[in-house]
Amino acid sequence: MKASRLITVVGLLLLVAACKTNPFTGERNLNFVSNSQIFPASFQQYDEVLSQSKVVRNTTEARSIQNVGQRIATAAKRFLDANGYQGYLEDYQWEFALLEDESVNAWAMPGGKIAFYTGILPIAQDETGIATIMAHEVAHAVADHGAQRMSAQQLQQLGAVVGGVALSGSSEQTQQIFAQAYGLGSQYGVMLPFSRSHETEADRIGLTLMAIAGYDPAKAPDLWRRMKAAGGEGPPEFLSTHPSPDTRIRNLEQWAPEAKREAAKYGVTDFR
Repeated sequence: MKASRLITVVGLLLLVAACKTNPFTGERNLNFVSNSQIFPASFQQYDEVLSQSKVVRNTTEARSIQNVGQRIATAAKRFLDANGYQGYLEDYQWEFALLEDESVNAWAMPGGKIAFYTGILPIAQDETGIATIMAHEVAHAVADHGAQRMSAQQLQQLGAVVGGVALSGSSEQTQQIFAQAYGLGSQYGVMLPFSRSHETEADRIGLTLMAIAGYDPAKAPDLWRRMKAAGGEGPPEFLSTHPSPDTRIRNLEQWAPEAKREAAKYGVTDFR
């Protein structure tokens, strides 16, 4: 068997064998990176970031980040337990840190490690705004988006190897053209849309989680209106890892009633 064909077969076997069901969507997602592989590295990297940052502690804002984070994490557990995924979060080690930084940002790492920057708090404005951001980040963690991205990147690298082997007998110019075309095509045609799909999925899952936690999902679009006003003109959507604010606002407005209906299944009908 030629090397290129062997690599292709290996790649196809990985695609078939390495799918994991997303408990929130029911879809089978590419994921061949286990928690035991990714979580220790994630926890170590998170600790390193905190050690190099100014962590805000024992303030009203820091306590709000902690309290909202715990409420959203509890909502995630309630959803998972009720839908047959008991023990899904067993390896998670939730941690919610507020970092002194002017950047308008928040992020999540695999295994439940989440950071907020103080620069995003004026846009969040209140506890519901914090919950909108927090639920989005918790959704990234519980939907295994980090492991999925790692899996996709490994396949992207495999594709480059396959192409390189297949063209090994071609001229150097042909090989260079392939390398450039593959890099652009896989980045803009696969990896960026893959990132945008994760952001959209985290928005939708997060809306449900914040509703189950008792926060009004109908207020989530307001956060993105404020984010849009603060952010100015961003790159075109097809060049971005995130959907445009207008796209997010429309989606959140459409999904808010659905999130409220889901929360009602858990006895939550009054929202903050």
